[in-house]
Amino acid sequence: MTRDEVLDEFRAAGALLEGHFILSSGLRSPVFLQKAKVFADAERTARLCAALAAKVRAELTEQPTIIVSPAVGGIVPGYEMGRQMGLHAIYVERENGEFVLRRGFELSSADKVLVVEDIVTTGLSSRECIESLKATGASVIAEACLVDRSGGEAGVGVPLISLAEYKVPAYPADALPPELEAIPAIKPGSRGLA
Repeated sequence: MTRDEVLDEFRAAGALLEGHFILSSGLRSPVFLQKAKVFADAERTARLCAALAAKVRAELTEQPTIIVSPAVGGIVPGYEMGRQMGLHAIYVERENGEFVLRRGFELSSADKVLVVEDIVTTGLSSRECIESLKATGASVIAEACLVDRSGGEAGVGVPLISLAEYKVPAYPADALPPELEAIPAIKPGSRGLA
């Protein structure tokens, strides 16, 4: 699946939004990918994750034994990647600001983890998730995401396999271009919600 085909799936779902958005990182952007609208369509999600699973299999020499995703955004693609790859899919959640395994989920030193995310922008959540998983003794062999908004610049500490790279400008709140300053900002993401 090409980058344009991936973006077409987002457009078809009404999930490629333009305006002035506050990203979960705190940065501001004229483009927001509302992946929840993509994940509302099981067939669309399956198409995207099947393509990502094929790319993961092709690019990794060592194959994963389990999928782990950060809650909340990574749960749906993580589950579907697990289904596509025939692997268990579990997730970490934030507890007191830190990612932890809960709900009886466990990893061992024999596990080879593929972290599955929805969108990567700065890589901060990915790095936090990966560090929490390494602390269990498991080996994190790679991360996969549907869209890498950094254009390949976000270092997550392991190989990052994205279905599409889509470099979108992002700005600190105190350094906005005039066209964004003129538009009220909205925060459509989930981080920080109660």
